[in-house]
Amino acid sequence: MSSLLPILKANADPATIADKTAYHKTPLPVLGTPNPAINAAVAEFRGAHDMAACLAEARDLWASGIFEARIAAGKLLIKARIRPPELEAETWEQIAAWVPEFDGWAIADHLASAGERRVMADLGRLDTLEAWSESPHLWTRRAALVFSLPLAKLTHPNADQLAARKRVLTWAERYAREPEWFLQKALSWWLRTLSMHDPDMVRAFMAAHGDAMKGFARKDATRKLPPETP
Repeated sequence: MSSLLPILKANADPATIADKTAYHKTPLPVLGTPNPAINAAVAEFRGAHDMAACLAEARDLWASGIFEARIAAGKLLIKARIRPPELEAETWEQIAAWVPEFDGWAIADHLASAGERRVMADLGRLDTLEAWSESPHLWTRRAALVFSLPLAKLTHPNADQLAARKRVLTWAERYAREPEWFLQKALSWWLRTLSMHDPDMVRAFMAAHGDAMKGFARKDATRKLPPETP
């Protein structure tokens, strides 16, 4: 049984449930717990428990099927380094197992903040993301880009990281033709981020595939591009 769920319930504001449910378009039960209260509860738990306990608590929170509890589950697992390796692998496997249950951007992005750290800890996990990129499930396809976003943020990638960045862009070619708004937005987010670190790579992508993208996505992807050097 979750230790944090009673705290989330105690800090809930029922008056916000209807608006929050409508905004997130979630089918999950919503408590109306504000983000500062979720953050405080998660921080207190993490400060008093090791990673194994955080993973167990995250599983209990996720199993509750409550919107704010799943947000908290994602927050509990955000950690750059996890030891021992067996626990690190178990944490990644659990995060990956939850991806097919995504039903909206809020829970997906909080869990991505944990998952992207596990991807960067082991770039071999791009094999899993590549499979996600071809999933029929919208939010799983989106997760392939969002979980790999740190690769776009690197100013001085090493050889393996650069190869991984190029690999993600081969999936992105398919996303350019995707009609779904959330996939176009994820692609433009990835490219806009990359444009601040490798503008030439973004220019090359846009020249080859930009015409297939929606107008808003093309504009968003290029709005941070620096002027070309004469």
